Amino acid sequence: MQLTEVQALELWRRTIVAGVRQNVPDLSARQMAVLLTVYLKSPPHTVRGLASALSISKPAITRSLDRMSDLGLLLRKIDESDRRSVLIQRTLRGSVFLREYGELIVAAGHKIDDQREPASIISFEAAVAGGIA
Repeated sequence: MQLTEVQALELWRRTIVAGVRQNVPDLSARQMAVLLTVYLKSPPHTVRGLASALSISKPAITRSLDRMSDLGLLLRKIDESDRRSVLIQRTLRGSVFLREYGELIVAAGHKIDDQREPASIISFEAAVAGGIA
């Protein structure tokens, strides 16, 4: 599926709206980036490794992990081989959350394929093309 920039934004918007309607946990972009990195990239994952991979500070990673641990999406565990290090682990709840979120994205994508672009999107494209002051 080839998307224009506006279609990509509409896909993102539809996915977020669907998540809000279904009472999906409200994660920030940073939290979602951390979560997706843990689930889509090979382990092991540590605070230091995630901070490096995402080019954000360790305290920002820690705050994200605090929120996602509270939601049961990730789990922290002491690394037995280096007790100074904390490993970030996947959970069943996190796996289910991402599977269902992926389904929201797919459904939103189908709706974009099935619809013509509404006038508001076309006017958005015209505004972007003409420059916004």
